[in-house]
Amino acid sequence: MSFGNGPFVQVACFCENVIDDKSNVLSLIRIIDTITQTAVGNPPPENMPPANMTFKLVIMLKSGVARGRHNLRITPELPDGSTKDSIITTVHFDGEEKGHNQVANLSFSFPLEGLYWFDVFIDDEKITSLPMRVKYNRVVTGT
Repeated sequence: MSFGNGPFVQVACFCENVIDDKSNVLSLIRIIDTITQTAVGNPPPENMPPANMTFKLVIMLKSGVARGRHNLRITPELPDGSTKDSIITTVHFDGEEKGHNQVANLSFSFPLEGLYWFDVFIDDEKITSLPMRVKYNRVVTGT
């Protein structure tokens, strides 16, 4: 399937919270693309300990010409180029301006400092990628 005419990505982001009101309108709270892991000690670890985070992944799609059932897959790529297991769910498209909002609660361990990419696929075609930068901040105490 070629996605030149849909589905289209309306929003793809990470945030701390999502409010879904009675009319199915989403409010995204505190959109994030950078995490800072801080370690305090005398001395703190030279290498970053894993940063375990919980956040929301929001993907809003509009159908365009797309119809029917498709797989939505998100594949995390670590700064060293390795990948973690994909998250796969089913989306349904009804065509035109109708769409699909996918809000996922993620608990993710960031084992490395650097830039992570979360590649988003419909079936086997990549439609977008979301970056997440992880920084390590060492604070030395008691010197």
